[in-house]
Amino acid sequence: MMNRLYNSLEPRVMDDDMLKLAVGEQGPQEEAGQLAKQEGILFKDVLSLQLDFQNILRIDNLWQFENLRKLQLDNNIIERIEGLENLTHLVWLDLSFNNIEAIEGLDTLVNLEDLSLFNNRISKIDSLDALVKLQVLSLGNNQISNMMNIIYLRRFKDLRALGLSGNPMAEAEDYRMLIWAYLPDLVYLDSRRIDEHMKEQAEIKHQYSIDELKHRENLIRVRLEDEQARQKELEEHKAAFVEHLNGSFLFDSMYAEDVEGNKLACLPSVGELLEAYKDKFVIICLNIFEYGLKQQEKRKAELDTFNECIHEAIQENQEQGKQRIAKFEEKHVLETINMFERNIIDLVGLFIENVQSLMAQCRDLETHHHEKLLEISINTLEKIVKGELDEDLPEDVRALFVDKDTIVNAVGASHDIHLLKIDNREDELVTRINSWCTHLVDKIHKDEIIRNRKRVKEINQYIDHMQNELDNLDSSDIID
Repeated sequence: MMNRLYNSLEPRVMDDDMLKLAVGEQGPQEEAGQLAKQEGILFKDVLSLQLDFQNILRIDNLWQFENLRKLQLDNNIIERIEGLENLTHLVWLDLSFNNIEAIEGLDTLVNLEDLSLFNNRISKIDSLDALVKLQVLSLGNNQISNMMNIIYLRRFKDLRALGLSGNPMAEAEDYRMLIWAYLPDLVYLDSRRIDEHMKEQAEIKHQYSIDELKHRENLIRVRLEDEQARQKELEEHKAAFVEHLNGSFLFDSMYAEDVEGNKLACLPSVGELLEAYKDKFVIICLNIFEYGLKQQEKRKAELDTFNECIHEAIQENQEQGKQRIAKFEEKHVLETINMFERNIIDLVGLFIENVQSLMAQCRDLETHHHEKLLEISINTLEKIVKGELDEDLPEDVRALFVDKDTIVNAVGASHDIHLLKIDNREDELVTRINSWCTHLVDKIHKDEIIRNRKRVKEINQYIDHMQNELDNLDSSDIID
């Protein structure tokens, strides 16, 4: 197989014919092989596939090989790494001796341990982040020139063997020493075991650079962990439908697009009024937030209890007859589903009712603030008309105080923006949790229908089996 010649000089397509031929040639031989040829080998059952020396230009049609562990595509004319998305169980991949210019298309191969890209046209080591189990990486005979590519490989904690000979970077005077220093866990470099004494010497020589590099990596790691923690927390808040309600986000968003409101904020005594309004508003938002998290815990507990009950109903009395089990399951599972549906709908209904009550308090605060702001604005207008206003107002603010209609409209426009923001956040919360509840209940019913069909099939198979057993009894056995 390894030494077979190209079938033609023309680029070839990875079609079903090529794949079936390869699977047939490489499949089981003798009696098992004959059986496989008769019944056909399913692509999803293939664990190893050899497609070297085939003049393949493009990787394609491999999506059916979902359980593949080993893939050999060396000595072809492949230009891009692609079409490997479904091969998530791949452990070993050989793409050496091709025309690949960039590392890409490997994001789903999280189980890959051994990757060979020897003798290609690659100039940069990157896009390997998903390969967290990588142990062996062969990149010799490529076009990698910058030694800084080595720093990228420090993230692969299981990397033990690395091949880089034949690259421009390997010509550097300090090539080996730098790699030994920067990749201390490496055991083999360019197919030669690394001498521990030489590794220590390399670390001493580059100690300052390594310490500086570790410091930078720690800063990046801490930032990344903080960001991941924030993201995880945000996802939890979203699951409770109360994200960004644990602070002033909603209040700030009310003023983000409120041009008139921001102008009016500089009126005498409005600053203090606004601060008091914000404090009370944020307290209500925090109440919604805390209540939302508690209700999420209750919904989660209800769902966990339901899943446990379903599991118990299905597992219980497994030793009994099939038909009796079916009746038992049907009765208890349906009761459990109906009870869960009632409970989860009640929980969601209560949550919505209380959130709407708290949002109504936000609207009351906004209305109260609106009335006070309107009162101050009209008083300010009267002072301006009489020439009694002591404070200097910015020109754009003073432009609002030409007459009563103008100022009333400005205050009203601000009020409308605030109410719209509150209404939209309430509508979003209610819509999302109702949608979640509907989809959850629908899924449970659909899962039960699928399970019922499977159960009926199992019962029929059991009946057929028992019938065959009876049919196989000899009449003499029956007489006896």
